[in-house]
Amino acid sequence: MPSLRIRAGLLSLAVLALILGVWELSNPAPVADAAQDEYARLMGGADTQARLPAPSDILGRAWEELSDPFYDAGPNDKGIGIQIGYSLYRVGLGYIAAAAIALPLGFLIGMSPLAYKALDPFIQVLRPISPLAWMPLALFVIKDSQASAIFVIFICSIWPMLLNTAFGVANVRKDWVNVARTHELGALATAFRVILPAAAPTIVTGMRISIGIAWLVIVAAEMLVGGTGIGYYVWNEWNNLDLTSVVFSILIIGMVGMALDMILGALARAVAYAD
Repeated sequence: MPSLRIRAGLLSLAVLALILGVWELSNPAPVADAAQDEYARLMGGADTQARLPAPSDILGRAWEELSDPFYDAGPNDKGIGIQIGYSLYRVGLGYIAAAAIALPLGFLIGMSPLAYKALDPFIQVLRPISPLAWMPLALFVIKDSQASAIFVIFICSIWPMLLNTAFGVANVRKDWVNVARTHELGALATAFRVILPAAAPTIVTGMRISIGIAWLVIVAAEMLVGGTGIGYYVWNEWNNLDLTSVVFSILIIGMVGMALDMILGALARAVAYAD
């Protein structure tokens, strides 16, 4: 009998084929009305009727976009590869800046019960704020739309990493720390050789949550600031009333998000350990 992974893959393909088949069959091309006036026929007639694009239309658009993803024909006409590159650049900067602060600070908070309890109210107040609520303030203070988008990524990425790091460090088994003390390990050696490896799965889980939130937020942020990025691409295609490109870009956003999650998922498996 095939393995569970193979059977799951085959079932996924069957479900995908069913969804695409039903979608394609439920989206017949609009039929022109013989009673249309001359102006309607000149404007495309039935082709201008609003309808959700069929999978075959989206596949054709994907072939067009992915055959030359890095073309640059001006400020408002760039390939999908360039747009994704801009978005990943902003996400990367904001995410790395958040990790540089959240991981060491969370480690210190987790090591100190006093700091944990003292700072927790501030974290709980700031954490639920929608990242996009920070955008007007960022635009006012920073006065640069691109830097403001990076700041929004930073502010939304920091909390899951900070909380998971503090929680993971604070909940390391005390007998492991006691064994380190028995072997007369210093505080720094204990932190890096005992506490960090034990807390690593929880820390990476926070990083994995953060990257998902960051990718979700950058799309909305780029819709607001405009210029470049996959979020701007979606909004620009909507303004052009090109639903085929909109649906195509939505699928690309999902696939890139899945790829980012898989990278962090691989890191999570690498640091996992058997208890």
